[in-house]
Amino acid sequence: MTQKQKHLVVVVGPTAVGKTDLCVQLAKHYGTEIISADSRQFFREMNIGTAKPTVEEQQGVPHHFVNSHSIAEEYNAGAFEQDVLALLEQLFQQHDAVIMTGGSGLYVRAVLEGMDEMPETDLAVREESSRLYEEEGLQALLDKLQELDPIYFAQVDKGNPQRVIRAVEVCVSSGLPYSSFRRSEQQVRPFNIIKIGLTRDRSELYQRIDKRMDLMLQQGLLEEARELYPLREHNALHTVGYKEIFDFLENKYEWEEAVRLLKRNSRRYAKRQLTWFRKNPNEYTWFEPQQWQEIVAYIDERMKE
Repeated sequence: MTQKQKHLVVVVGPTAVGKTDLCVQLAKHYGTEIISADSRQFFREMNIGTAKPTVEEQQGVPHHFVNSHSIAEEYNAGAFEQDVLALLEQLFQQHDAVIMTGGSGLYVRAVLEGMDEMPETDLAVREESSRLYEEEGLQALLDKLQELDPIYFAQVDKGNPQRVIRAVEVCVSSGLPYSSFRRSEQQVRPFNIIKIGLTRDRSELYQRIDKRMDLMLQQGLLEEARELYPLREHNALHTVGYKEIFDFLENKYEWEEAVRLLKRNSRRYAKRQLTWFRKNPNEYTWFEPQQWQEIVAYIDERMKE
């Protein structure tokens, strides 16, 4: 591939903002395909709770990395980076542009900038970290991370248990700070990257999230979570939409409270997604999903550079 002759159009934004509809229309407009960078939509067993685009919603546009893995498989951002780069080599032989979309910031960054090489972690350490989280909560892990790696502690998303657990595991397994494995330079990709962020008025976004949760419940989220309950220890299921219902199934609270927490935590998740993508205010150019003409004009202009 020749530098800047091919284009990866990256569309990010919070859950329920409208990424799927817009990206399908973009893919049809540019005659191309879509790569999902939603780390929950990879897994075949998780359907309703991940808001996967249905066959009807995909409108015949090929979607990659939807239903591509089982939750029994270990799959992370580093593996995703390598798989997507290999796929892009193939897709760019047929298309001048490819769309990548999702709300999983770490997975998007892995493709755009590269992932740090992290050491393998000891299974016993992983189990102990999980036990500490289950029995004493996230704060206990944060205290441990602050002691082991104050540099990364100052940077980490303190509302993201998986990231905190991972950092603690690396610190304990390697005997070195997690931050010491994180490189500062980003990889240069042999294609042009066009970054777009989607947003909405906050009250409108939150209403859409609440309506999405109601629809998921109507579609059978409780039944899906009940079927997945025996697999709840897998990392893929430590996520909003399933955790709340697992807690209900364990009689930790009543159904009405589970629904309230499901909606509240989904809104908080959307807020964290926006915070992640807005860390660097100049990294993404932001639009509302209905600004079709402005979005296409922006992409066309960037493709000329």
